[in-house]
Amino acid sequence: MSADTAQGGKGLLLTNTLTRTKEAFVPMDASNVRMYVCGPTVYDYAHIGNARPVVVFDVLARLLRQLYGKEHVTYVRNITDVDDKINERAANEGISIRELTEKTAGQYHEDMAALGAQAPDIEPRATDHIEEMKAMIETLVDKGHAYVADEHVLFNVPSMPEYGKLSNRTLDEMIAGARVEVASYKKDPTDFVLWKPSKAEEPGWESPCGIKTPGRPGWHIECSAMSEKHLGKVFDIHGGGVDLTFPHHENEIAQSRCAHGTHAMANVWMHNGFLQVEGEKMSKSLGNFFTVHQLLDTEEGDGRKWSGQAIRYALLQTQYRQPIDFTFKSLAEGEKQLTRWIELMKKHGVTAQENGALDEGVLEGLKDDLNTPRAFAALHKLARDARGGDADAAQKLANSIKFLGFDLESFSKAQEEEKAEADASPELKAKVEELIAKRLDARKAKDFAESDRIRDELAADGIVLKDMKNKETGEIETTWSCA
Repeated sequence: MSADTAQGGKGLLLTNTLTRTKEAFVPMDASNVRMYVCGPTVYDYAHIGNARPVVVFDVLARLLRQLYGKEHVTYVRNITDVDDKINERAANEGISIRELTEKTAGQYHEDMAALGAQAPDIEPRATDHIEEMKAMIETLVDKGHAYVADEHVLFNVPSMPEYGKLSNRTLDEMIAGARVEVASYKKDPTDFVLWKPSKAEEPGWESPCGIKTPGRPGWHIECSAMSEKHLGKVFDIHGGGVDLTFPHHENEIAQSRCAHGTHAMANVWMHNGFLQVEGEKMSKSLGNFFTVHQLLDTEEGDGRKWSGQAIRYALLQTQYRQPIDFTFKSLAEGEKQLTRWIELMKKHGVTAQENGALDEGVLEGLKDDLNTPRAFAALHKLARDARGGDADAAQKLANSIKFLGFDLESFSKAQEEEKAEADASPELKAKVEELIAKRLDARKAKDFAESDRIRDELAADGIVLKDMKNKETGEIETTWSCA
C-alpha cells in the first residue's frame, strides 16, 4: 500500500494551480472530503462559458463520491446575490433586487439541470452570510491586515508577503490585471475593498468597524466567509474558471489566511480553461455569444434547439484545463454519438443500473486529472466490444455513461418526440396549433372547463401537451408531441 493510499488517497491525481504540478490528491479527512466552487452572480442568464465549470466540477464531485462514498463528500457552490450588476439590472427592469435574483437563480438551476449537473450539497447565498462577512472583516482590521478609510474597509495587500503566489504575478502585473481603482484613501494601489458604503437606492446593511453609513460587502469577502462557515478554515479543493485566479481567488486566499492565521485556505486549487465559440472569443459584437437558455429553448443557436445532453457531451470532449472551442459541429456530433449508444443499449436490452459496475478504463481516465478525453476513449472501446456481442461491455457502457452525467433514457424520449412532431402531417400540425391557441385563450379567460376539454380532445387523438412558463415573460407556453 502506497503512503498516499494509507492516508486516504485513492489514486486520484489533480493539477494544483498553487504548486503548478499534478499531485496525488489526499484529503485532509477521507470521511469528510470538502470542495468549494465559485457559483453564479444571478443577474442574467448563464452563458455557455459559465456552464463549463459547472459541468467540470460536477464530474469531479461524482468521482469523489464514487471514490470516497456519497455521504463522505461535501460539495458547496455559492450564489452571489449582492452585486452592482444586480442593482443596475433590477433598476432597469423596474423590479426589486430580490425578485430579480430569485428569478435568475431559478433560471440558472433549470439550465444547469438540463446539462445533467447535480445540485451541490450546499448552495449558500451571499445575502444570508452578511454577519459572517462583517465578523471576518473586523478580525482582519484587528490583526492589522485591513483598515477603515472614507467609510470603506480595505485589505492592505502588502501586509501579506505571499500575495500573488497563486497567480504567479508581479506587482505591476497585479495592478494591471486587477484594473485597480485609483482612490486617494488607499494606502497601497493594490489594496482591495472588503466593505463599501451604499447609496440610498442600493442594498445596505449595518456596517462593521464602527462605520455609521450602511454599506455592503465587496465581492471577494463572501467566498471566504461562506467557505469557512460550511467547510471550515482550511478545506480540500477550491475550483472555478481560470479567469477567477486573479484577482478573485488570490484575494480569497489573502482574506482567509490572514483572518485565520492558517497555512492555506484550500490545499488544492483547480481552474478550467477558457471557452471560445467557433474559433473566436465569445462576444456579442461577433454574434457568437450564447446563453445556455438560448441553446436549449430557442433557435438562435445555428437555427435550432439543442439538447442539454449534447451540450454536456461537447463540454467534456476537451480536458478541463485546456482551452475549448465550442462549435455547433461538436453539438451535432454529440447528438449522433448519444444516439448510437442508445441504439447499442437497445440491441443488448440493457439500461443503466443503480450503483452498477463501472468500467475501470473510464475511472482511470478521470482519476488522471479529470482526463475526460481518455474516459471517452474507454467508452468508445466498450462500444466496440458491445457491437462485437459482449453483453458485459454493453452493461458497463450504460453504467459508465450514466456515471458521467448522461441520461440516455430522457434523451431518447426527447428525440422520439421531436421525430414524431416532425413526421406529423401539415394538416395535423395546423389543427393542433389552432387548438393550442384556443386553449391558451380559454386559460387566460379562466375558462378552465374549455381548456380541459381541448386537452382531452387532443389526447384522444394521441397528442400530448406540455405547459411551461416562459422564463422571460412569465407567460404559459405549450408544446406538443405525439403519444
